[in-house]
Amino acid sequence: VLKGGAVSRGYIPGIEKGFHEAMEQGVLAGYPVVGVGIQLVDGKEHPVDSKEIAFIQAGKKAFLDAVAKARPIVMEPIVNAEFTIPSDSVGGVTGDLSSMRGMITGTDALADGRALVTGQVPLQELQGYHSRLKSLTGGDGSFTMEFSHYAEVPAVQLKELKAANEQG
Repeated sequence: VLKGGAVSRGYIPGIEKGFHEAMEQGVLAGYPVVGVGIQLVDGKEHPVDSKEIAFIQAGKKAFLDAVAKARPIVMEPIVNAEFTIPSDSVGGVTGDLSSMRGMITGTDALADGRALVTGQVPLQELQGYHSRLKSLTGGDGSFTMEFSHYAEVPAVQLKELKAANEQG
């Protein structure tokens, strides 16, 4: 949206391009920014020296400045998970899930000496969890999961993400 200003309509796509490029590159740990709009309020151009690349860079710079002032956060998916395990593995599995930032919401006894453990866990923590669960349950555990919601990444994990992004 353009309100007033002295920027020709021909340069507006360049500003939008810079804005969208900056969104895709992200500002925290290299993750893209989503759910943000742009409103061009004013600007200037020079009849001889103005070039599209300058407006692309202006769009990027304006976006980065606005985001820095907004104090952005990184969100992560949280899943509802159900673990079907031997009853004698409940302590080990619940302790392991708690160490992975999981929140246990229930444990129920099932038939045949088995238990159902339910909880919410960050999806990232469950990557490759099948092998850990097999180890904790003597090969007799399984789990299912479904998306629940997004939550803010804690500061400790955000530092790790930033460090990993800088190295990679």
